Amino acid sequence: MNNYKLTIQYDGGRYKGWQRLGNSDNTIQGKIENVLTELAGEKIEIIGSGRTDAGVHALAQIANFKMRKDATEDEVMKYLNRYLPHDISVTDVTLMHDRFHSRYNAKDKTYLYKIWNEQYTHPFMRKYSMHVDEKLDIEKMRHASQHFLGEHDFTSYSNAKSKKKSMVREIYSLDITEDAGFIEISIRGNGFLYNMVRKIVGSLIEVGLGEMDAAAIPAILESKERIQTGRMADGEGLYLEKVGF
Repeated sequence: MNNYKLTIQYDGGRYKGWQRLGNSDNTIQGKIENVLTELAGEKIEIIGSGRTDAGVHALAQIANFKMRKDATEDEVMKYLNRYLPHDISVTDVTLMHDRFHSRYNAKDKTYLYKIWNEQYTHPFMRKYSMHVDEKLDIEKMRHASQHFLGEHDFTSYSNAKSKKKSMVREIYSLDITEDAGFIEISIRGNGFLYNMVRKIVGSLIEVGLGEMDAAAIPAILESKERIQTGRMADGEGLYLEKVGF
């Protein structure tokens, strides 16, 4: 069996997220598996480094799959890019050792969130950023971001349904930059829960708008009560930027 690692970019706007859902074909995973199954002549399942929600994009999602057929890296890449929809691209294919696992071997992930912070909409980026028309206070947001650094139980900042899995995650860095009307929030950690990044960004937006005091964040984390968190940022502004191994 050959074990291939894929690096994938996609516009998640018209998909129901990464994960294949029952008999629904409208997922990133489903689209790629359908093409690979045709290439391999057998049913192929791919393993992603993590799931992205409906509408969320990826600059470098990592996945792997195994197949019996011998094909070069270049052959796999050309076949995928020929038959995949134009809003999904495979930017790299690498033949890996048999034990490589895109999810279990991942050490960290970086997510990028884009906010368009002007009174008027951005016609060309409206599907790829969240529009906030009131001016955000960047310094207040940067101050608030420090409360998320380190290891915390992020139950309050997740919509994860499982009660058995640990909700503890570690955030290594959280940087906020501003350029030409865009505010970009880059967050890197050892893992992220369902909706976690969007909820963190939502709190930072509330702080930036003066709707919440940054000092309230530690208490919200400590409470482990999801009702304590307010807004959740829109999916279209979120990108899986990088997966570290």
